[in-house]
Amino acid sequence: MDLDGRKIVLGLTGGVACYKSAELTRALVKAGASVQVVMTEAATHFITPVTMQALSGKPVHVDQWDARIPNNMAHIDLTRDADAIVIAPCSADFMAKLAHGACDDLLSTLCVARPATLPLMVAPAMNVEMWQNPATRRNAATLRGDGIALLGPAAGEQACGEVGMGRVLEPEQLLEEIIASFIGKSLAGRRVLITAGPTFEPIDPVRGITNLSSGKMGYALARAAREAGADVLLVSGPTALAAPYGVRRVDVQTAQQMYDAVMSQVAGQDVFIAVAAVADWRVANASSHKLKKDAGGAMPALVFEQNPDILASVAALANKPYCVGFAAESGNLLEFGRAKREKKGIPLLVGNIGPDTFGSDRNELVLFDQNGHAALPAAGKLDLARQLIREIASRLRA
Repeated sequence: MDLDGRKIVLGLTGGVACYKSAELTRALVKAGASVQVVMTEAATHFITPVTMQALSGKPVHVDQWDARIPNNMAHIDLTRDADAIVIAPCSADFMAKLAHGACDDLLSTLCVARPATLPLMVAPAMNVEMWQNPATRRNAATLRGDGIALLGPAAGEQACGEVGMGRVLEPEQLLEEIIASFIGKSLAGRRVLITAGPTFEPIDPVRGITNLSSGKMGYALARAAREAGADVLLVSGPTALAAPYGVRRVDVQTAQQMYDAVMSQVAGQDVFIAVAAVADWRVANASSHKLKKDAGGAMPALVFEQNPDILASVAALANKPYCVGFAAESGNLLEFGRAKREKKGIPLLVGNIGPDTFGSDRNELVLFDQNGHAALPAAGKLDLARQLIREIASRLRA
């Protein structure tokens, strides 16, 4: 589990978004974390300590004079073995407290008294006008300058009925941010372009040629690269997957559209990872109307032409990024993988047996480079993605 053995102090301040903290607590526990909830008095007006205790499995602390702590120093004892403090939701008032070092309740006091090496993350949640207020903007800048991570906020419809920046991130987004905080930033400052998913080549307005790629491996790599500190752009064929938080996505359908999107964005990229299962051919005589069955049983005469080779085109650029290709084979992986890497002219190719992994959450990879090949044993796709990102980062450093 991503947070196995981690202890998170989860602080709740006053706001309607406290209901999301209940979902976040469940997600943190499911990810393996031990969650200690600390609430301000204002937070108890929105969600009860009983609810948070039931979800975290631990007594909830509100009072800084809590006699349940043997030495009555909850502001010290609650953080000394913690791995991170997360304030979600974090109100405008509490941001002001943190920015000015105020400590007039348990949560603000334990934040000020935390060890200097203990990470503090806050998830702002407030009305759009409150977020845009100059005082709040100054406080946010102060927090960033003090090394406190701001998770969000997001834009959207708010509980008050207004629309704009100030919404707290969704629980799954907060979870991704918390997990990422414990991962080394081996790609910090790097720009990574990734293709993912299948392509779809129309035969007529309702039919087309595609493949069984789910996009899960490419999306996992996009998340892993972002966790490692990279600025990630994902060019995706048709999938049902949501883009990982913090990853920009460009949606395409055909191989030609994917080629155009990649070639328009590749300048200035440090790494290009071609994970998408791109159709080798397209229908040159695609119909603008739905093809009908012929009464005599005659089949439509489809004419095919070759699609552009995206990976080879990027690898042939004068100022090319570090190129990583993927090969989904149905057999003879070692032979075909080695040959494909040489044909494409790339430093690293990742191979797998496609029919064994399409749609699955697990995979098994083989890495091909100039020195031969090495296997990454079967594991979850996100775990393999993180291993692959570490491999790419180490090769960039070399």
